[in-house]
Amino acid sequence: MLCHPQRLVALVNDTMHFNPGSKSIHPHEMQTYFSFFGALGSSYLYGYNLSVVNAPALYIKKFYNQTWTERYGEPIGADMVTMLWSITVSIFAIGGLLGALCVTLLTKLIGRKGTLLLNNGFAVIAALLLALGEKARSFEMLIIGRFIMGVDSGIALSALPMYLGEISPRHMRGSIGQFNSILICLGVFTGQVLGLPELLGQESRWNFLFAFLALPALLQLCVLPFLPESPRFLLMERRDEAGAEKAFRAFLGKKDVSKELEEVHAESRAQNTLHMASVTELMLNPALRWQVITVMVTMACYQLCGLNAIWYYTNGILRDSGFAENVIPYIVLSTGGIETLAAVVSGLVIERIGRRPLLIFGFSAMAFFFGLLTVFLNFQDQYSWMPYLSFTCILAVIASFCSGPGGIPFVLTGELFEQSYRPAAFMIAGIVNWVANFAVGLLFPFMQESLQTYAFLVFLVVCVLGAVYLYFILPETKNKTFMDISQSFAKINKVPLGDKEIENELAIKAGSKEVEKNGKVIIDGEMESSF
Repeated sequence: MLCHPQRLVALVNDTMHFNPGSKSIHPHEMQTYFSFFGALGSSYLYGYNLSVVNAPALYIKKFYNQTWTERYGEPIGADMVTMLWSITVSIFAIGGLLGALCVTLLTKLIGRKGTLLLNNGFAVIAALLLALGEKARSFEMLIIGRFIMGVDSGIALSALPMYLGEISPRHMRGSIGQFNSILICLGVFTGQVLGLPELLGQESRWNFLFAFLALPALLQLCVLPFLPESPRFLLMERRDEAGAEKAFRAFLGKKDVSKELEEVHAESRAQNTLHMASVTELMLNPALRWQVITVMVTMACYQLCGLNAIWYYTNGILRDSGFAENVIPYIVLSTGGIETLAAVVSGLVIERIGRRPLLIFGFSAMAFFFGLLTVFLNFQDQYSWMPYLSFTCILAVIASFCSGPGGIPFVLTGELFEQSYRPAAFMIAGIVNWVANFAVGLLFPFMQESLQTYAFLVFLVVCVLGAVYLYFILPETKNKTFMDISQSFAKINKVPLGDKEIENELAIKAGSKEVEKNGKVIIDGEMESSF
């Protein structure tokens, strides 16, 4: 995934000097590198934090007990250990919610790139608190560090998709947007690998697992300043035409970007609002009612579809299968590997297949495999080979999730709204995401206790409802302008279509140019329109 050092130097040099004539870097390569380094200190860290606490859980609980005994002269009670550990894990989602609430203000004040840069400061502070908590004999530092890391993730999961969506050409918008999902999966896999006993998953090394958080953040701090800001943000919100022109040249790798500039100007003239809309204004706008509902439904299903709960069952199923305890961590790596592979494949095919089919297929396949998993779990004690089928179903659920539902909800949030409504839309999506995340972490243990092996039927219902909703409501957004998408929602929103004259202006100003090369249609320098 990382580029050769000489090519990276050439890329940074081209970006700093906005040299579109350079032959060392292809425009599509530039888009890939920009997206990768944008996601490295953002969604990658979110994914890493989802898995990094699993390996050192026993050691951290032991540290809590030792610290409590040193302070108060008596061992900590079992209930108190459970409560402190639950707070440590769940406060990550509380921080994420706070981060999501801050995104609109931050992206307005300091821009998309500035928000991502600032966010690295939270990651470094969190890494220091989490890594030094044991040495300072303070479990409070671990809890605060997890909270700050949650804030970092809440900001990243809104600011990064916004940035990727605004720098992407229309014909690459989905695949570039999937970098968010791919880096989340890669982060999960990295946390699993570093948590192996031979690496950092030992009692004497668990604090280094958290110190690792600072490395991607510091790397992004070194690279991101040389990457351009979103040209749409510069032109439509800062009125900086010179800066937007330089950014377009860097992202597209060409000198003449007059068509792209005029297209954004046309978008600006056609917008219904002249200022950044608030969440209230977005919620009360009848022309965007079903876009908002669609984002809320897809983001709720993203968290409530049961993938997070899968991790609770994986180790238990492997133990029932007869695997030795010291072998289980290596087998669990297959879940992270499948997750990453499925996300990469989804990113490669999303522009051909489209968002809607991948989402519907993903939720439908998850429902099917949840049904099979429930059957296999109920017969697990009767046949020695049944646990292997259960584990196969777990891998299939993970692959189904990452084929579409794992990343496309973030892409959709940027595609369904014009520039002035986009930050508020990402705030709403972030709030739904983190509240649902917290609800799963809080309620699943009770569901598991009361429903036992039938707990996954709840997630089956969620997946089916999500697939049915998307089938009837969601239009395909692949390679469409905002005007196209708004027309798709106009009937269900029960509002008249936009001014035909404005629509025609946008179509003309887009200035798309398709050329045939080697049997493939290539869209020359075409940037996606928010409409």
